[in-house]
Amino acid sequence: MAQIIKGETGDWEIVIGMEVHAQVIANSKLFSGAATDFGGAPNSQVSLVDAAMPGMLPVLNEHCVEQAVRTGLGLNSQINLYSLFERKNYFYPDLPQGYQISQFLHPIVGKGEVEIDLPDGSVKTIGITRLHLEQDAGKSVHDQHPTKSYVDLNRSGCALMEIVSEPDIRGADEACAYLAKLRMILQYLETCNGNMDEGSMRADVNLSLRRVGVQTLGTRCEIKNVNSIKAVQMAIDYESRRQLEILEAGGSIKQETRLWDPTKGETRSMRSKEEAHDYRYFPDPDLLPVELKSEWVEQIKQTLPELPDQKKHRFMNSYNLSAYDASVLIAERTRAEYFESVAKGRDAKLAANWVLNELLAALNKEYKAINESPVSAENLGQMIDRITDNTISGKIAKDVFAEMYANGGTPDQIIESKGLKQVTDTGAIEKIVDEVLAENPDNVAAYKSGKDKLFGSFVGQVMKKSQGKANPALVNDLLKKKLDS
Repeated sequence: MAQIIKGETGDWEIVIGMEVHAQVIANSKLFSGAATDFGGAPNSQVSLVDAAMPGMLPVLNEHCVEQAVRTGLGLNSQINLYSLFERKNYFYPDLPQGYQISQFLHPIVGKGEVEIDLPDGSVKTIGITRLHLEQDAGKSVHDQHPTKSYVDLNRSGCALMEIVSEPDIRGADEACAYLAKLRMILQYLETCNGNMDEGSMRADVNLSLRRVGVQTLGTRCEIKNVNSIKAVQMAIDYESRRQLEILEAGGSIKQETRLWDPTKGETRSMRSKEEAHDYRYFPDPDLLPVELKSEWVEQIKQTLPELPDQKKHRFMNSYNLSAYDASVLIAERTRAEYFESVAKGRDAKLAANWVLNELLAALNKEYKAINESPVSAENLGQMIDRITDNTISGKIAKDVFAEMYANGGTPDQIIESKGLKQVTDTGAIEKIVDEVLAENPDNVAAYKSGKDKLFGSFVGQVMKKSQGKANPALVNDLLKKKLDS
């Protein structure tokens, strides 16, 4: 589903590769014991190592290595048993060492792939080039003083996984689907929380244009630190139009790093794009190579959870759900678990309908996640049981659900206290049916003369007289017998 841009001189294809920085879930930093909690007071979580004090030596955090391996396995990637940390040299106020400890020639994770689901229902595989571990830089703060900038080193030294894709992405839809799927996988694996608004997951978008049918890649520009899926969509739309105007006018694209300005809705030049040699990579002399045992990697593999694509296909096969419904239900691990609790031993399609159409709609209005739901999976399941055993109708169930969502309580308590039990007494329903037919002799005559569409009007009147409590199936049966006799 390549995104083609039509220009005056012909059609152009968007080519994108992405570098996603994902902060590792760990209690301490990559090379120090300092805490990694988000939101601490500035410079309150900084060790002497993080501040680059003289004589301080880094010590590798084994848990961060395990998290990287776990992520690599979840991305169907090759795990390199030998990897090496190197120094990436550049100077910036929030990088106290004057270099970043990263990996370049020998990353911990090699080639892999991610399957993405596109809006048109198709599936595409995006190649992963590598995943490497590196320490994060600090944060420069420019809005606290009119003439000064401040530096917060709380983030300095936190473990990052940089996940680099192949240039397989063709347009904004694919980029957003890739980022969403990657975020989902990391959350399932519990290796990164994926909170883009907190900066624990950020994307660099490398974008170029080329003529449709041309195989060689165009000159790319890198859009740095885009921090939401919506921003990725907007940045790609803007940058592709910007490059198109230059190329259509006969100009050439300058390889550079650009920033996304969400206020103005545009990218702007930051600096000319560096190449690897500009960073003067060399092995970090303070750190030994990382040598893993294949048995250890296999042990980690055995602990992997069921991943999103596996869960989606199981939901489709075991519960007979559509690809779309299954995709929405597995979008969050907690959502999938909630659905399975509701569906256990029940009509899975009915359970899916209530979770997708009623519960998620109510939660989305209040910007709540499924783990904040005021309706427990147990109570929603009990309510579905009452529909199945004809205690309440589907229509009454909506009232029960609304009461549960707003004020709590179990379905049985609400049904009992509000007198919502469905009337299944044939005699009582027949009495109401007779009343409705007696009150509408003209419509009865019209129905019998061939106006079949009036049947729905009779059903509606019976349900109204019963305050919605009459069993709809019985109402239909009784009306049909009496009107057809």
